[in-house]
Amino acid sequence: MTGIDDLFKKPSLPSKRKLEVNNDANVAYKASKLSPDADVKHNGHAIVEDGLDQDDVEAGPDLPAEEDDQVDEEDGRFFGGGVTKNTSQALNYINEQDQDGEPLEKIDIAWLRKMAVNFEKKINKNAELRAKFEDAPQKFMSSEADLDADVKALSILSEHPQLYREFVKLGCVASLVSLLSHDNTDIAIDAIEIINELTDEDVNAEQQQWDILVDAMLEADLLNLLYENISRLNEELESDRAGTYHVLSVLENLSSRPTLVTKLGEENQFVEWLLSRIQARESNITQNTQYAAENLAILLQSSSTVRAKFIKLNGIDACLQLLSPYRKKDPAKGTEEEEFVENLFDCLTCCVDDTDGKNNLLEAEGVELCLIMLREGKISRRRALQLLDHALGGPMGGPCCEQLVEAAGLKTTFGLFLKGQENESTEHLLGIFASMLRSLPANSPARIRLLAKFEERNWRIILNLVQKRREAASSIAMVDKDIDNEKAELSFEQRDERADEWLSRRLDAGLTTLQAADTVLAWLAAEAERARTMVVDTLADRGEDLKEIRKTLQDQLVLMNANPENEDPMAKDMISTLIDCL
Repeated sequence: MTGIDDLFKKPSLPSKRKLEVNNDANVAYKASKLSPDADVKHNGHAIVEDGLDQDDVEAGPDLPAEEDDQVDEEDGRFFGGGVTKNTSQALNYINEQDQDGEPLEKIDIAWLRKMAVNFEKKINKNAELRAKFEDAPQKFMSSEADLDADVKALSILSEHPQLYREFVKLGCVASLVSLLSHDNTDIAIDAIEIINELTDEDVNAEQQQWDILVDAMLEADLLNLLYENISRLNEELESDRAGTYHVLSVLENLSSRPTLVTKLGEENQFVEWLLSRIQARESNITQNTQYAAENLAILLQSSSTVRAKFIKLNGIDACLQLLSPYRKKDPAKGTEEEEFVENLFDCLTCCVDDTDGKNNLLEAEGVELCLIMLREGKISRRRALQLLDHALGGPMGGPCCEQLVEAAGLKTTFGLFLKGQENESTEHLLGIFASMLRSLPANSPARIRLLAKFEERNWRIILNLVQKRREAASSIAMVDKDIDNEKAELSFEQRDERADEWLSRRLDAGLTTLQAADTVLAWLAAEAERARTMVVDTLADRGEDLKEIRKTLQDQLVLMNANPENEDPMAKDMISTLIDCL
């Protein structure tokens, strides 16, 4: 069965994050001025004018200026610069001088070649002095400062991606990457930061320009050098914490290319390091811990190779242990901790789609933890439902289905469904019911207990199922009407181009809920005569019959045939059999 989780599996990860800098209030402090026409003092202390008696100084802010002395508020009261007349005149003079001065330096190939020559000279000079005065750092520190300044100056290239190809040809990329192995970690960190800026998604570079730059970096052994740096950085130091952040940011940038994700999983130890990093003991979840979890989720979502490695490293058990404290408590909203929890669930959800992931979840008692979260959790309840839906789904979900029944999960899941949930949670509950009806063996105790649940409370579950499918069908009908009107004005080629958009709108309207509800109703109608009678009678209340359910299943089968890359032969056979039974 194709649902929203299958078609849009990638977790909703936040957009590219930025490094948070802790600003010291003492550093930011500026002293107030005492004279109405003076500028703020630069030494951080108020200076009393000569001849002014301390007793004559009035406390508190200055009175509003007279009309003639008002500060310049050309752009309106709240948009002015808040400067005095004297300061405003000085700024205007400086602007006039700038306009009359030399034009800004043009950033082109000629500039780049000149910069490249100087850059190489600084690298060579520093290396020479370091080798010559190895035991006298004071003799090469000046060259180190010059080199660091040149590295930082490369940041401007991120605004000119058209120069990336020439930057590679000049050999500067290899030189920049080589600085990651520099003995001075500050220089290495600055080089990583520049690499992050040049490969960032915010850079307006064409794909070819980005590929040329990244290929050159990889050829210069970027991945191994990045790993060596995270191994030597000490996050107790603020500069090293920033360096770790920039390494994580570069990894996120590189993850946009699927082949690189596989390479990260096969050839480097980043997966091991990320798994270790998210388990670091901290009193509060830090930005780097959260960012490591986010990177891990991206890699797991993108590559089956990474998932296999993560599962082999007992990553599922590690994530469950990290999530265990949240079975009853919620992380504070809008914090790094909340994002951390979400990303841990993303990691697990990606993994349990694979057979090995389902088995590991069972071994680590993940089904039991999810059920506890369903009973006692708040924020974790929604994600636990999603995790169970993925774990129970697919052709190999039978053992997880049996474990849910064995762990008294029927009472919990059916109880939540009767209480009513938000749309997303309802979709997952219906997916869980459909998976159990599909996977639990015929005449097994677990299946008998499942079917009996639908009969409780005078078939109230079936009444709710029919109500949910009616609400979803009504919403989809309105969307379909709009789509039909749009189709009438388009050619066949234009219709093909917009097919994905229309499917997305139907999914948003509740297509997944309708498919899951009708699949459950079809199973009940096909398997138990009493249940079939109840389904038919409930539908008949509004002039509906089993043909409505049959049509949903037929449309679902068409959708599955149109997406062969997500083909599940057993699911297709199941849908075809249910259609025949109806």
